[in-house]
Amino acid sequence: MPTPPDPIAETRQWLSDVVIGHNFCPFAKREFDQDRILYSLIETDDVQEQLLQIIGQCAAMDRDGAAETSLLIFPSALSDFDDYLDVLDIANALLVGQGYEGIYQLASFHPDYRFAGVEPDDPSHYTNRSPYPMVHILREASIEAALAKHPDPEAIPARNIQVARALGLPTMQALLANCYR
Repeated sequence: MPTPPDPIAETRQWLSDVVIGHNFCPFAKREFDQDRILYSLIETDDVQEQLLQIIGQCAAMDRDGAAETSLLIFPSALSDFDDYLDVLDIANALLVGQGYEGIYQLASFHPDYRFAGVEPDDPSHYTNRSPYPMVHILREASIEAALAKHPDPEAIPARNIQVARALGLPTMQALLANCYR
């Protein structure tokens, strides 16, 4: 009998093997190793409820100063990338409306992530491809502090693209596929 999916375990595997393993985020390892990442499942298809849970996670981070970042995982919703982007746009506007501008920032990850203007089969998309649609909430003050210590933060995206392209599409596809249990 197959083991049912465990979206949090699969997300942790993706963080370990892909994001940290290939240094796509030079700041992730410390938070991962120190268990300072909150993981939450959003299992509703209702957009309004999804948005409430995103803002609720910001409030949870307000209460938990030890949590540096949060990954909100949508295991059964927002599989369409364009629909996901629509919800992400609304969530960003909601952050502003709720007074979280400058406190939290949203980053996006999706199994079908596509950079605009890039060929569909370009391995670079895998720098933002994840096992499930996700909204990543980051503390802006922590981002600023980490970037201030990094020797060349502007080079991170170009380096990530270069690494993904050097690994090639089959390898990037396999890395993501290996996260599923």
